[in-house]
Amino acid sequence: MAIHPQVRVVVRPYGSSIPLGFFAFGIGMFLYAAFDAAWLKATQGHSIGLLLAGFVAPLQLVATIFAFLARDTVAAATLGLFAGSWFVGGLATMQATPGVRDPALGYFLIAFTVAVVLLACVAVLGKPFMAVLLVVSASRGLLSAIYQLGGGQTWNHVAGWVALSIFCIAMYGGIAFLLEDALGRTVLPLGRRGGSREAVEGNLSAQLRGLEDEAGVRHTL
Repeated sequence: MAIHPQVRVVVRPYGSSIPLGFFAFGIGMFLYAAFDAAWLKATQGHSIGLLLAGFVAPLQLVATIFAFLARDTVAAATLGLFAGSWFVGGLATMQATPGVRDPALGYFLIAFTVAVVLLACVAVLGKPFMAVLLVVSASRGLLSAIYQLGGGQTWNHVAGWVALSIFCIAMYGGIAFLLEDALGRTVLPLGRRGGSREAVEGNLSAQLRGLEDEAGVRHTL
């Protein structure tokens, strides 16, 4: 069977979902900071869990979908994993008894932390800023895991303060990506390099290079 010599691949432009993902992520971490650093009473867990599962998780899920549609696999995988973690963390916090630890959640956090570190290893190749955010987030996950598995309350308090630092990093990232998308140029440094830098600063031919080998175009994943 002959294949027509001219094959067209239609690429539809989408708005960047990264600012939404960063802002939602930062808000979620601020809630964790308020709860784990004991700014709030332990009885507020139901409200915190509801906000995580009902506000943060859905926004991260939306950002995940559009990141996949925009062909950014690393960002989509990162946002997707965290979207799932917000649902799990929110629901677990809602039903938790104040002061009672959950070893199952601790083991989940260990496995999740490993996945986040692996994502950071890939992100550092083109998006060092995202890699930094992931590494700090992994440290917060590990601290929370230690607490859930029997560590002292201090581990949880430290995790809360680390979550506050993540909030600051995420807010910076959100406004940096938003300004970049709105103005068409980098305003606040993000440290892009390699293919990620070329994707922003390169021409159209650079964007389409290797398109035939991408998921959704090639025959198999």
